[in-house]
Amino acid sequence: MKNVLGNAQVLGDAVVSGNAQVLGDAVVSGKAQVLGDAVVSGKARVSGDAQVFDNAQVFGNAEVFGNAQVLGNALVSGNAWVSGNAQVSGDAWVRDNAQVSGDAIVFGNARVSGDAWVRDNAQVFDNALVSGNAQVSGNARILGNAQVFGDARVSGATDILLLGPASSSNNYTTAHKDSVMGVRINCGCFTGTIAEFEVAIARTHANNDVFRKEYIAFAACIRAKFQIWD
Repeated sequence: MKNVLGNAQVLGDAVVSGNAQVLGDAVVSGKAQVLGDAVVSGKARVSGDAQVFDNAQVFGNAEVFGNAQVLGNALVSGNAWVSGNAQVSGDAWVRDNAQVSGDAIVFGNARVSGDAWVRDNAQVFDNALVSGNAQVSGNARILGNAQVFGDARVSGATDILLLGPASSSNNYTTAHKDSVMGVRINCGCFTGTIAEFEVAIARTHANNDVFRKEYIAFAACIRAKFQIWD
């Protein structure tokens, strides 16, 4: 087959059509479909009733299976898994050891990496980042410029707060529940507890009342949202 090169294999009732290519040691099996200008390469596996189409790419040791779909300009790489009825689309990228499963959707310019897991009916989109050991589940929506790191546990709107952009840097501040810290704050290069965030505010903006007061207001919002009164 002109669409299948190298040691790649297309097995069972799988279909590769259009300008799609399966390269390297990749395997497409079951009733999976690779369509359009999609590319499956490296040691990637696409199986079950999964579909990879448009300009999407699945490579490295990544696996797409079940009824999952990867489309648009999306990338799935590394040891990442996309399974169940999950969908990865737009310019989204799922990589490293990340997993997207259930009915979860990752789209836009979103990035899911590290050992992160997005599952159930959760959605990650816009320019949002989910990484580390983060778990996004339930009906959670991670959007905008949100950054969800560390040991995040976000299952709904009560578990996350996005503030900004800040006048000083145009950065957004994300606060979310975390299984280790309780509540983690991510802002630019900073990640830590609310107490550490307040120390960083005082140190970084000691000479600018406007910027300092704005971030103090952010910290107050976080304390109120998550009921942190210590």
